[in-house]
Amino acid sequence: MAEFKSDFLRTLQERGFIHQISDEAGLDDLFAKETVTAYIGFDPTASSLHAGSLIQIMMLHWMQATGHRPISLMGGGTGMVGDPSFKEESRQLMTVDMIESNIASIKRCFSNYLGYGEGPKDALMINNAEWLRSLNYLEFLRDVGRHFSVNRMLSFDSVKTRLDREQSLSFLEFNYMILQAYDFVELAKRYDCRLQMGGSDQWGNIVNGIDLGHRMGTKQLFALTSPLLTTASGAKMGKSATGAVWLNADLLSAYDFWQYWRNTEDADVSRFLKLYTTLPMDEIARLSALAGSEINEVKKILATEVTAILHGRAAAEQAAETARKTFEEGGLSENLPTIDVPASELEAGIGLLALIVRAGLAASNGEARRHVQGGAVRINDQAVSDERKLIGTGEITADGVIKLSLGKKKHILIRPAA
Repeated sequence: MAEFKSDFLRTLQERGFIHQISDEAGLDDLFAKETVTAYIGFDPTASSLHAGSLIQIMMLHWMQATGHRPISLMGGGTGMVGDPSFKEESRQLMTVDMIESNIASIKRCFSNYLGYGEGPKDALMINNAEWLRSLNYLEFLRDVGRHFSVNRMLSFDSVKTRLDREQSLSFLEFNYMILQAYDFVELAKRYDCRLQMGGSDQWGNIVNGIDLGHRMGTKQLFALTSPLLTTASGAKMGKSATGAVWLNADLLSAYDFWQYWRNTEDADVSRFLKLYTTLPMDEIARLSALAGSEINEVKKILATEVTAILHGRAAAEQAAETARKTFEEGGLSENLPTIDVPASELEAGIGLLALIVRAGLAASNGEARRHVQGGAVRINDQAVSDERKLIGTGEITADGVIKLSLGKKKHILIRPAA
């Protein structure tokens, strides 16, 4: 394992962020000698990023924390094409309005990790639509397209996987890697950006950009990728049993976000403390040495630290306290996730299965029925075994709500609304 001189690469290495680097010695020298600008691209395919993107966002965070300038590049132009990397089929195409709306929504979470501004080390948020949407196709083919070998592009894993499975790869998607390579060259020319980072699945696309830069006269460019993360049991990061773990609070509450990290598998705790928190390495080493019942206390620290960066320390501590009251005291906390149900519906009575689905605790009546039959569903902490039960005003507690629970860790408050 290389001994890095620069604070940035040393930090990334000891925390487990590095999978591949195109030129370790050259990049380390660059970071040791000057303020470096680097970027990671994010495609606005939804109104929020999810926890699967956090490893990339944290790489940008550490870059700025060690004195360098990060760029979060929003794919307002490439988002119109869609990244085909390792996808089984084409992405659904989005309109310009959808893309712009998603970018505006995504921007809100980035400022929790990066300090944006006009200074030499302030982060930049840039939209590649600035240069991609105004491209003249014939000029682009002549000036940029001539530098690409189709034979080589066909050899990239991201393309080869689709072709080996005999799945269709459109010409539109095939152009994506050319556009991504061109982004790197444009950022190099406009902002002296020298490094592109991304997940290990982006290696071929990033190296493509380095080659294009070399052919189009930029300074030497570099690539750095992080490992593609799964949990110890093989689950994909950023996904939970109930769906994506969104970063925007309007899609996932601070409490539910905290719970996701609290439920981390024992084998992942040390690794996640390094990747997703800013705790010092000696403190992480101390926490990682704890075992047995103490591991649950470490998971709470992990959940609180990760949540504090995104939602603020107060919201993280409130989530921890809500969980403590709910699970340790068996109490009812007003900070639990809540859904409003018209009082008129409760007066008439709502089917238990329909209510479970409505609360987001199951995707279908069939799944809800299985939960009931398995003894996992409780109303006001009392187990319910009758799947045909109607839930109504009779279940409203003195606190003015109905507490619906699935297992020990998922609780929703049902509140009557006018």
